[in-house]
Amino acid sequence: MAADTDECKYFVRELERNDGCALKVKQCYTGGVGCVVWDAAIVLAKYLETEQFHDASPGADVWSGRTVVELGAGTGVVGLMAASLGAEVTVTDLEDLQTLLRENIHENQALITSGSITAKVLKWGEDASEFLPPPHYILMADCIYYEQSIVPLVESLKLLSGPETCIICCYEQRTEGVNPEVERRFFELLQQNFNCEKIPSEKQDPEFSSPDIHILHIRRKI
Repeated sequence: MAADTDECKYFVRELERNDGCALKVKQCYTGGVGCVVWDAAIVLAKYLETEQFHDASPGADVWSGRTVVELGAGTGVVGLMAASLGAEVTVTDLEDLQTLLRENIHENQALITSGSITAKVLKWGEDASEFLPPPHYILMADCIYYEQSIVPLVESLKLLSGPETCIICCYEQRTEGVNPEVERRFFELLQQNFNCEKIPSEKQDPEFSSPDIHILHIRRKI
């Protein structure tokens, strides 16, 4: 079902930045998994504000001029946070999610003063040449859940990333049903071409973190 905000019932979830300003993100009661602000997306969005990304110089704008591609953006909250911090962001998802993505971009445009954000269609595993050259960062939150998507997701990471790209993956570890096997298969495929570094909880946002939600930095093997 397409996420047409004129047809579906929605509510707004606010996410406050460290400076007190708040992103306001619409999510639909109906419309599938891409229409929900998942906990892993909140954890990743707040992680982008942590000291991990802060320069020692007072007033340094570490995201300015950084290019970002978000995969499986859904409501767009992660990409919106990056753009509001100064990054040049492209949020991507399937055609059905574009209406919701673009509406959330419009609603938060006032907070995007030095960065930029654009929504585009990208189906994992297919041609990604329009997103090249490789971005500084690829962001993905809760994208490891669907068995048939694992191979194309890893293929997209290979197509989009370069030697200097940092892929930041945030996912909620789920123990029911096929989830453990899906996660195992994803990391098995990923580690053929990439190295993974788990970010400890003390480097995450002190309020927006959870033992069940993991953040990884992923880079191409040299």
